[in-house]
Amino acid sequence: MSNRFGHVGVLYGGQSAEREVSLMSGRGVHEALRRAGVDAHLFDTGTRTLTDLVNAGFDRVFIALHGRYGEDGTLQGMLELMKLPYTGSGPLASSLSMDKVMTKKVWLHEGLPTPDYVVLTDENGLDEAVDRLGLPLIMKPPHEGSTMGVTKVTERAQMKQAYRLAARFDAAVLAEQFIEGRELTVPLLGGPSGARGLPIVEIVAPGGNYDYEHKYLSDETQYICPAQLDAGLADRIRQLAERSYEVLGCEGWGRADFMLDARGRPWLLEMNTSPGMTSHSLVPMGAKAAGMSYEDLCLAILETASCKVAAPGVESMQGGAQS
Repeated sequence: MSNRFGHVGVLYGGQSAEREVSLMSGRGVHEALRRAGVDAHLFDTGTRTLTDLVNAGFDRVFIALHGRYGEDGTLQGMLELMKLPYTGSGPLASSLSMDKVMTKKVWLHEGLPTPDYVVLTDENGLDEAVDRLGLPLIMKPPHEGSTMGVTKVTERAQMKQAYRLAARFDAAVLAEQFIEGRELTVPLLGGPSGARGLPIVEIVAPGGNYDYEHKYLSDETQYICPAQLDAGLADRIRQLAERSYEVLGCEGWGRADFMLDARGRPWLLEMNTSPGMTSHSLVPMGAKAAGMSYEDLCLAILETASCKVAAPGVESMQGGAQS
C-alpha cells in the first residue's frame, strides 16, 4: 500500500434519505482507491459512532455521503473540530449549498440566474404560489437531493398533495418556477477560487422525468457528454457554473445543475457539494470526457483533503499525513 495519503477513511452510508445512493458511491470510491494502492477503509457513519471515527486513526477522509449529516456542514464541522482533513467544501459552503433557498438567495444577490420561487411553511400559500409562479411548477424539499420529495405540478388540484409529499422531508417547502428545456450539469473541480468546470453533461430522461429511478436504477436515461452545444454557449455555461460555485465558497469538487430554456438561457437549479460517484453518476462522466479515469478522479479529489477552518499549519490530531 502507498503511504502517500496515509490511513484513509471513506465515509459513506449515513442517515439521510440518500443512504442507498451513498452506499453505492462509497463502495465505488473505496474500490478505486484500493486499486490505486491507497490504504483506504470504508466507514459507515450511519452505523458507527463518533468515538469509532476518532479511534479509527484516519489521516484523512473521503466524504462519499449525500444529504443530511454528511453533505450539509454538520459532519464537516465535526471533522474541523477533530482537525481531520476531509474532501470537499467546508461547513459554511456545505450548509449553504444544501439549503436550496439560501443558495438561491446568494445567487440572486450575485446577479446569477435562477428560477423564481416561493417558500411555503403551510398550505395557506398554495394558491398565491401558483399565481406568482404559474403552472407547471416544481415542488421540492429544500434540504434533500436525488429528487426526493419532488413533484412537477401541472394543475392547482395537485398542489396540496405535492406540498404534503415535500413536507414529509422538510419543515419548509420550496415552490419553484418550472423551466422547460434541456437538463444540463457541470462537474467542478478545485476552488474556492480558480474552480474548473469539466465537460458539460446533458441528461435525457424518458418523458423528461429524471427521478430517483431514472437517476440510479434505469438504463433508459441517456447521457450526452460533452453536451451538444455551441462552443460559445458551452463556455458561458461553464463560466456560470464556476462562478456559482465560487460565490458559495465551495471547494474540492462539486456539480452545478442547470436548465437551458428554448431561448438558450441557462438557469441555475442547485449546487451539489458531495455528488454521486455511482456507475450512473455525472461527475465521473464529465471527468472521463476530460480524459480522467474514475480512479484518477478519486485520487485527485483525495489529494485536496484539508481542514478549512483550522489555522494554516495546524496538524491533524490523528497524525496528519500531508500530500
